[in-house]
Amino acid sequence: MQHARSFVWMSWALRLIVAVILVQTLFFKFTAAKESVYIFSVLGMEPWGRVGSGVFELVASILLFIPSTITLGAAMAVAATGSAILFHLFRLGIALTAVGDHGELFALAIVVVVCSFGILLLHRQELPCIGRSFTTT
Repeated sequence: MQHARSFVWMSWALRLIVAVILVQTLFFKFTAAKESVYIFSVLGMEPWGRVGSGVFELVASILLFIPSTITLGAAMAVAATGSAILFHLFRLGIALTAVGDHGELFALAIVVVVCSFGILLLHRQELPCIGRSFTTT
């Protein structure tokens, strides 16, 4: 399918934003940084939750750049950061002052979810099962 130049640029920009944020957090998760250990300890999921979510986010980041799996990568990014947002709202709090975070992690999760929904909207015709209903005749 041929897309307009603006579509291509917007798709790449959104995918890069999501991937950069997700990959940047991997360093903290895989090196057991104090912020990550604190978060997953409070959630009762340290260390398996920290490492598992890191692997999940790494896979999502990779899938964002494979043409046939862009929507899967975006959906995985929504799942990963959507759950992080819920944990912040109901368990952790928006700011994690115990580790010097003043809401930056929460804000980054919001950015990832918004950009990922933007990717899904742009690539809606490629969504499995329902994508055909978005085609124009």
